[in-house]
Amino acid sequence: MDDEFQLLQRNFMDKYYQEFEDTEENKLTYTPIFNEYISLVEKYIEQLLERIPGFNMAAFTTTLQHHKDEVAGDIFDVLLAFTDFLAFKEMFLDCRAEKEGWGLDLSSGLVMTSLCKSSSVTARL
Repeated sequence: MDDEFQLLQRNFMDKYYQEFEDTEENKLTYTPIFNEYISLVEKYIEQLLERIPGFNMAAFTTTLQHHKDEVAGDIFDVLLAFTDFLAFKEMFLDCRAEKEGWGLDLSSGLVMTSLCKSSSVTARL
């Protein structure tokens, strides 16, 4: 994913992340945000692929679903987030957790110990 797309996505998420809550019930306000995101990503992808004659976004997303094991994980997650609402919502919940500092932090429980017998240095992360 290039820097331009990452900036586009980050700006979009910064704009709306506070709207999303980790509850089973989805707010009505999620729908227009999801639709705006779909439009934004589709436009970006279509600009990249407009050089391919006969490109069809619907066919692309269907093919993507059938070949998801062949696509790099982070790229698939981004593409899935604009076709699957639950993946989209999870992306925003993760963003909110990170921005508000209530994500899972395991750093205080990690200890690194050298596997070399000659070194007795233990580093705490």
